[in-house]
Amino acid sequence: LTPAALSEVLGLLGWFSFSQKAVKTKQSALLTLVEKQCKLHPSVQINENNAGGVGPMFNSKGFVKESNIELVREGLYSGALTSARSSREYDVPTDGSNAGETPESLELGAGELLEKDVLEQLGDGLYISNLWYMNFSDRQSCRMTGMTRFATFWVEGGKIAAPVNVMRFDESLYRMLGENLIGLTQEREHILDAGTYQRRSTSSINLPGALVNGFRLTL
Repeated sequence: LTPAALSEVLGLLGWFSFSQKAVKTKQSALLTLVEKQCKLHPSVQINENNAGGVGPMFNSKGFVKESNIELVREGLYSGALTSARSSREYDVPTDGSNAGETPESLELGAGELLEKDVLEQLGDGLYISNLWYMNFSDRQSCRMTGMTRFATFWVEGGKIAAPVNVMRFDESLYRMLGENLIGLTQEREHILDAGTYQRRSTSSINLPGALVNGFRLTL
């Protein structure tokens, strides 16, 4: 999965999964991670890195954002995004997150794979450049479904052999970034949000690529 494909996976998680309110009301898609029933691969580090993003260091209500908010550390739940309202409601400190408690500068830590060696490491398999039409197929299990989009290739013997038509996948985050994660790339891509709903977005995401074993394609 390229950084662009992985950004769709992490982007779906951003909707009410890292939220303090979602955690407290048990609506977060990461609830099994929060309650330590599941874990991700020890190499997975997820932060809200406001200092490394492109947005301002304050939210629309004037609260100053923390420069870095640790969400997942070594594959385990570490914290949530907490707005001023959730701070008062649940008696926890605010970190300056927006009212919706959605990430604006999400970051997944780099791994050890070199991008130039990815195809060789893949051997025989799929190189997936883009995903879309993402949604949860089982929110409690953090299982997601979506479609490959364009520039998906069959790789054979470490070389691109042919383009592949669009396919649907159905896969759990705990397999993708957990038990089936082989590695993350050293190189990361800082992807800016091109959204213009109501205003020009200042959100961004910084991600490596991911080499995953047994990615489930259903159609």
